[in-house]
Amino acid sequence: MANKKILIADDDEGIVDAITMILEVMGYEVEFTYDGGAVIEAAKNRPDLIMLDIWMSGYDGRDICKQLKNNPQFKDIPILMISASRDIRQSALDAGANDFMEKPFEMDSLLNRVEFLLN
Repeated sequence: MANKKILIADDDEGIVDAITMILEVMGYEVEFTYDGGAVIEAAKNRPDLIMLDIWMSGYDGRDICKQLKNNPQFKDIPILMISASRDIRQSALDAGANDFMEKPFEMDSLLNRVEFLLN
C-alpha cells in the first residue's frame, strides 16, 4: 500500500483536502488538481489511481475519463469517478471508469474502494 500515488481531480477544495488528509495518513502519496483541464497533464506523473469528479468547472469528468482510457499511455490506470449526482453511475462506467462513488461518502468506504482498485 505504501508509496502508491493517487491523483485527485475535483473542484471542491473541501473534498480534496479531506480525501488528501485521509489518504496521506494511510501512507499514500497524493497529488491533486482543481482544474479539469489539467487532469491529462497531471496523469503524466503516472499515478497508481485517479479519483475523478464528474462535474468540474467547465469540464465533464466522463469526457476526461474517455480521453484517458483511449490513450495507451494512461489506459491501465484505474479511475474512480465521484459525483454528488445519484443517477450517473452507469454513464461513468460507460465512459470507462473502473468504479463510481456517490458523494457524500464514508471515508471507510472510500479507503476500501481505493485499496480494491490498487490491488
